[in-house]
Amino acid sequence: MSEFISIKQLSFTYPGAQKKTLKDVSLEIKESDYLAILGTSGSGKSTLLSILGLINPPTEGQYLILGTDTKDLTERSVALLKNREIGFIFQNFNLLNHLTVQQNVALPLTYNADVARGAYHDKVKAALDKVAMADFAQRYPAQLSGGQQQRIAIARAIVNNPSLILADEPTGNLDSENSQRIFEIFDQLNNAGKTLCLITHDENYARRAKRQLRISDGQLHEF
Repeated sequence: MSEFISIKQLSFTYPGAQKKTLKDVSLEIKESDYLAILGTSGSGKSTLLSILGLINPPTEGQYLILGTDTKDLTERSVALLKNREIGFIFQNFNLLNHLTVQQNVALPLTYNADVARGAYHDKVKAALDKVAMADFAQRYPAQLSGGQQQRIAIARAIVNNPSLILADEPTGNLDSENSQRIFEIFDQLNNAGKTLCLITHDENYARRAKRQLRISDGQLHEF
């Protein structure tokens, strides 16, 4: 497997804060890797995920993605990478209630100039098929259960066929049955070659990943 992400001596401090949220973090992620990061509230795990997802730049250190130093990326290049190579999944789903399932999943395609509008339907259907939600394409988020909404959020994250999928507590609002279903989807995506990095509070689910890491007081340790 080739190297997808390389982070070296990375630190992050929020503006106005006296204390570093992340301290000298180093991490390598290979293509088709599957990482689970555990940590208590305030440990820095969501901050690390936001840096991996190019939402926040590091304060110090180096972050290379696909061999390119993120410091050298233009604002446009960052936007293109986020849209085409990275899929985001959040604890609260972040679906737009005034849009149908089909429209929610299609949103990332509207920012991808490489995808013709005529191809949207097939790509959305393929993504919904992967999460077994194609029959719900014309419903609205409020008509779905929490587990169903998270499956739609996963479909939206993978519709552009990204290389990297980042998930921040993706089962934090779900019961055990729906959580199990979500992690079965993650397993399938990784088996299909997707690189996954997720935050979870549940050590049992973390063990499903190929690698388990713990972040404490802004420092990352693999175990």
